[in-house]
Amino acid sequence: MFGFLKQVGDYTRDAVDAARNLAQGFSVTFDHMKRRPVTVQYPYEKLIPSERYRGRIHYEFDKCIACEVCVRVCPINLPVVDYVMNKATKKKELRNYSIDFGVCIFCGNCVEYCPTNCLSMTEEYELAAFDRHSLNYDNVALGRLPTSVTTDPSVQPLRELAYLPAGEIDPHGVANDRPRAGKLPSEVLETLAPPAKAAAKNEGQSSGDAKESDA
Repeated sequence: MFGFLKQVGDYTRDAVDAARNLAQGFSVTFDHMKRRPVTVQYPYEKLIPSERYRGRIHYEFDKCIACEVCVRVCPINLPVVDYVMNKATKKKELRNYSIDFGVCIFCGNCVEYCPTNCLSMTEEYELAAFDRHSLNYDNVALGRLPTSVTTDPSVQPLRELAYLPAGEIDPHGVANDRPRAGKLPSEVLETLAPPAKAAAKNEGQSSGDAKESDA
């Protein structure tokens, strides 16, 4: 008897949880149904990429030491490092460097592990081409800096939904000086810095009190 009642209670609890989850999902669906669609008139209007957007990789030939760390950390061993060994100086002399963006997955491992910071992510995402072989960029093409969306005079930059002010959905007509919802990473660091300074100050005071007591 008690086992049957326990099964009924478990079934009822699971049914209530399922109904609650369905209600939450439908609330989000109905909320989006009330919104008007926001159309970006590409290519005349473009969304501003986020701070850590992983676009085309930029390469600086002068900083590269041909260590091939980027090749070892790449999941598909994509970068091609062409160098010759100078027997007199016993150092590598870089000749060519290339990355095929038709195969690249833009994971960012090469940028993260580069010891000389010669690789960096840009906000360029327009890599469409008629010939996939043209996506194999050499060191000259990789060294080209892309045009930023915010500095291109022929494009109207629009902020993404995460960077709009609170309560705004449509980026059109939003002033640039209006702050976005939430805090910037720099503001978060500023809020975290005072407790650390206070802790260091307290440690200094405790050490000074200990020295006075010893004296």
